[in-house]
Amino acid sequence: MDEENILKFVSAYLKKKGFKQTEHAFQEELQHSKTTNSSSSQISSNSQFDPDIAKQILSFAESENGPTRYQDGYSKLRSWTYSSLDLYRNELLRVLYPVFIHYFMDLVANGHLQEARSFFNSFREDHEIMHLRDLQKLEGVLSPSHLEEMEFAHSLRQSKVNIKMCQYSYELLLQFLHKTQSTTILGIINEHINFRVYPGQPSSISDDTEVVTLTGSSQDAINQVNEKEIHWGLLEDSLEERLEKTGGLTSDSEKAEGENKEPDWDDNKKKPVEGGKQGSSIKKLKKDKAAGAAGKPTRSETTTVVMAPRVKPELALPTVSAEVEQSILEDLRNRVQLSIVALPSVSLYTFVNTHNGLNCSSISSDGSLVAAGFSDSSLKVWDMAKLGQQSVDSGLQGDSETTPNEFGTSGGKRSYTLFQGHSGPVYSATFSPLGDFILSSSADSTIRLWSTKLNANLVCYKGHNYPVWDVQYSPVGHYFASASHDRTARIWSMDRIQPLRILAGHLSDVDCLQWHANCNYIATGSSDKTVRLWDVQSGECVRIFIGHRSMILSLAMSPDGRYMASGDEDGAIMMWDLLSGRCVTPLMGHTSSVWTLAFSCEGSLLASGSADCTVKLWDVTSSTKVSRTEDNKSGNTSRLRSLKTLPTKSTPVYSLRFSRRNLLFAAGVLSK
Repeated sequence: MDEENILKFVSAYLKKKGFKQTEHAFQEELQHSKTTNSSSSQISSNSQFDPDIAKQILSFAESENGPTRYQDGYSKLRSWTYSSLDLYRNELLRVLYPVFIHYFMDLVANGHLQEARSFFNSFREDHEIMHLRDLQKLEGVLSPSHLEEMEFAHSLRQSKVNIKMCQYSYELLLQFLHKTQSTTILGIINEHINFRVYPGQPSSISDDTEVVTLTGSSQDAINQVNEKEIHWGLLEDSLEERLEKTGGLTSDSEKAEGENKEPDWDDNKKKPVEGGKQGSSIKKLKKDKAAGAAGKPTRSETTTVVMAPRVKPELALPTVSAEVEQSILEDLRNRVQLSIVALPSVSLYTFVNTHNGLNCSSISSDGSLVAAGFSDSSLKVWDMAKLGQQSVDSGLQGDSETTPNEFGTSGGKRSYTLFQGHSGPVYSATFSPLGDFILSSSADSTIRLWSTKLNANLVCYKGHNYPVWDVQYSPVGHYFASASHDRTARIWSMDRIQPLRILAGHLSDVDCLQWHANCNYIATGSSDKTVRLWDVQSGECVRIFIGHRSMILSLAMSPDGRYMASGDEDGAIMMWDLLSGRCVTPLMGHTSSVWTLAFSCEGSLLASGSADCTVKLWDVTSSTKVSRTEDNKSGNTSRLRSLKTLPTKSTPVYSLRFSRRNLLFAAGVLSK
C-alpha cells in the first residue's frame, strides 16, 4: 500500500469522524511538506509506515464503509462470550445487549436500513426474555429520522449504561477486543458503557440490576436526586395521634373482650360486612393466642405508626365533619392488631361471567362497596349489603368467596349500579376515603368523578393526551393523581378541572401511582422499570428507585411513611427505604405479575395479589430488620419472610384493601 493511499484514508477517516481540528492540522502539515522539497524528500526516504498501523487504518476505513462488519463483529463477540468459562460468562453476557442496540442504531443512522433490519432480526432472540418491551419500541425505528424523533432511542444514544464487572472479566474482554481488532465495539464501549470494575470473584447476574434499567441520566445525576431531603413522617394532629394521646388504642386482649358484646349496626348500614368478618378475625386471634402465649405480639411492633416523626402538610387539607371523625375513631378503636401469629381474615370477592371484559376493580375502605371497570366503557358498583341478604346472613366467614354476578338480577332489578359516560375501556377506579365518590380513568384519556349517593357523573377531567392507566385518591380525599401513557402523572383537586401539577420525567408509560401517607409525596411506577418519588408542592423528582427488571405494576406505602413496596411484571416485589433510596429487601415468591399490594394498618404485614391466583402475606418488620442488621448476607432470607400463601381456585387477584379495622378484602375474576 503506497503512501498516497494511506494519507487519503487518514484524511477521509478524520473527516468522517468530525475531528475538524485534527484534520485541519493534518492538511496544513501535508501542504507544508509539499512546499518544502527538503522535507518531502526526507519523508520519502525515512518515513516507512509500520504495516500494523497500515492494517489498522485500512480496517477503520472498511468498517466505516461495510455494514457487514457490524454483523461479523457482533457474531464474533457473541460466540466468544457464550463459549467463555461459566464463572465469567454471566458478567460478559451483560455487554451484549448495549452493543446490540447501539450497533442496530448505528446501522440505521448510517442509512444501511436493510442490513439493520437483518441484524436486528438475527440476534433479537438473545435479548427478548429481559428486554422484550425495549425491543418492541426499537422495532419501529425504520429510518434515521425515527432515531431523532423517538425519545426512547434518543435517550439510549445520550446515556451510558453501568455494568458491574470483576477485574479479570474486564481484562478478558479488552484482550479479546484488541486481539480481534474490534474497533467499532471498542468505540461503543467507550461512548455508551461505564464499567464499574471491582476486585475479587465475579458476581451472579441477579446482582446487577442497572444493566436492564434506562434512566435517561447519568449515575451521578441519579445520586444527586437521591440526596435531596425528604420528610417521610406523618401529618401533625392525625386521628391516630389523638387517639393514642387519649389512650384510645387498646391492646388486643381488651379489644377481644370488647368485641364479645353485641355490636349495634343500626348507626351505620355499611358495617354488617365488616362486622361479620370482625367476629371471625377475633376468633382467629384468640385461637392463635391459645396455641402459644409466647407468640403474643409486642406493643413495640404495633406502635410504629405512632412513633413516626410528624410533618406539616404542604397541601390545604379538607375538613372532616364530626360525625365522620367519630366513625373513623370507632373503627380505629376496634382495629385488630396483626402480627406474625395474628394474620388477617380475608374476604375475596370473585367476579364471574365477565367474558374477559373486566379490566380493574376497587374496594371501598370498609369493604361495603366494590367497583369494576369494563372494556365496554362501563363502570359497575356493587353494594355488598344489597347483594343478597343470604351472603350477609352467612357473615362472610373467614377466607370465603362472595360472587357479585355481573348478570344476576334480583326481582327484575340489576344487582349493581351502572355508571356510563366513558367512551373507551375503563382501566382504573378508586373510592374516596369515605366511599361517597368514585374516580375512574379510561382509554378515552379522561378521568370521571361519580357520586355513589346520587349515582351520577359529576365532573369529567381532561388533561392527558393518551389513555390513563391509573387514578388514586389521596389519603385525605379531595386531591387525586393520575398516571398515563403520555409518560406523565398529574395531580388534581376535585374542585378544579385543570391539573395542579404535571410530573414529567419517566421515559415510558406511567403505569401505577401511590400517595404517601402524609400527602406531601407521590410515587409513580413506570414501564421504564423505575419508580420515582415526587414532591407534591414543587413537582420535582426527589428519588429514583432502580432495581426492577420489568415494568412496575403496583405500589404501596407503609402507614408510617418510611417504606414503599413495588411489584413488577415478573412477580418480584421490592421493599424500599424512602430516606436512602435503596432497596431494603427483595421479596420473591410470586410466579406471575404482581397486580396489587397493600400494607396492614399498623404496617407489620404486606399483602400481595398476583396473576398467579394467590394472595401472599409477608412479614414486614423482620424483612426490614434483617436487611438492616445483616445487610443481606444470607441469599435466601426472602423465603422466611413469606408468612402465608392463600391460593384461590382460579382467580387472578386484581385488588387488595385493608379496612380501617385491619380486615383484608380482595377482588378478582374467575378465569377458566
